[in-house]
Amino acid sequence: MQKFTLLLLSLVLLAPLGIDLYLPTLPEIALGLNTPVTTIQTTIPIFLLVMGLGQIVAGPLVDNLGRKPIALAGLLLYLLGSVLAASATGWPQFLTARIVQGCAVCCTAVVAFSGVRDRLEGDEAARAYGFLNGALNIVPALAPMLGGFLADAFGWRAPFWFLTGYALVIGLLIVRFLPETRPAGTLAVKGIPLRQYAHILREPRFLAFTFANAGAMGMVLTYVSLAPQVLMTEGKLTALQFSIAFGANGFWIMLVSVLVNKMIRKLGRPICLAIGSLAMALGAVTMLTGMVIFPAAMQSSWPLYMLPVAISVAGLAFTVGPATSYALEPYQQQAGVASALAGFIQMAGGSSAGLLAMALPLNEKLALSTMMIVGAVLAALAWLCSKKVRGTLTALKSS
Repeated sequence: MQKFTLLLLSLVLLAPLGIDLYLPTLPEIALGLNTPVTTIQTTIPIFLLVMGLGQIVAGPLVDNLGRKPIALAGLLLYLLGSVLAASATGWPQFLTARIVQGCAVCCTAVVAFSGVRDRLEGDEAARAYGFLNGALNIVPALAPMLGGFLADAFGWRAPFWFLTGYALVIGLLIVRFLPETRPAGTLAVKGIPLRQYAHILREPRFLAFTFANAGAMGMVLTYVSLAPQVLMTEGKLTALQFSIAFGANGFWIMLVSVLVNKMIRKLGRPICLAIGSLAMALGAVTMLTGMVIFPAAMQSSWPLYMLPVAISVAGLAFTVGPATSYALEPYQQQAGVASALAGFIQMAGGSSAGLLAMALPLNEKLALSTMMIVGAVLAALAWLCSKKVRGTLTALKSS
């Protein structure tokens, strides 16, 4: 099972690598493509939106054709998108490359989370989801530094050539070692299963837990998008110092995720959801308190930003694993469809909420505090729902 989980992790890593590896090179990409850096920055939410929307299509394909074929198709698309980005000579080609990569990761993400649902249930599934989400944080911990080193040595295209090589290696491993886990009784669907999606969306349980994940995702996306402005432009950190601060937070989430996996076994998933809500609320209170009690001259100090962030992202670690397992638990025969819909709500909903928070006439800290509060409220609603969970739902009818 450990080898199986690591293979799924290698697929899940494609998404954060596609974001974090090239973060330090955004100014160089803008210069190389003769495009404003603000335009290049839009490829982050575009990537996430495509990933979210694409899962609506990828889910039925995973249930109809199997996990392994769709994983390989996603890896092939990722390789193609990486080559297009590495060889881009203008903005249109670079944008196309990012859209192709977004389509790729929607396939691999659905395969990974469907695979967990195929093999595991209950607390075991929650720990697996927590491991996948926790291990993901090694990417924001190390990827910006790796991307910066590659760009310094070989230019801004080097991170995308690295992604090309990664996709190729993982593809070979998937061909050789990933088993097909689609259950024999999986319901086949024709086209986009709107009826099945509608059935799932009518379940308050599913909505409560997936929106909790979307709130946490929106909070993190807001942090990631605003961190360069707060830490580098206002806080005067160098690119290396920024990478260290950004990376330390990633390691912190990973450590908290290890703790969460142990607490799930001893205290149960509802307690973890409650702690997640409280942590995000405490992060918001800490951020707002710092804005009130410290003088203007200290507001650009990086600890006043990173301490509340560290508290709040710990809430993310406590929320995602339990919420994901609760949301997908009833759908053994529709794991691909349910995983796709959950991923769509998490990625598209989270990115949209984050973009809305950043579009409001608020400064960076207030915008992030707003998303922390939203995440805390949604996690609290998920906790309340978890206390009412009894048994599982019946299978859905095929459309």
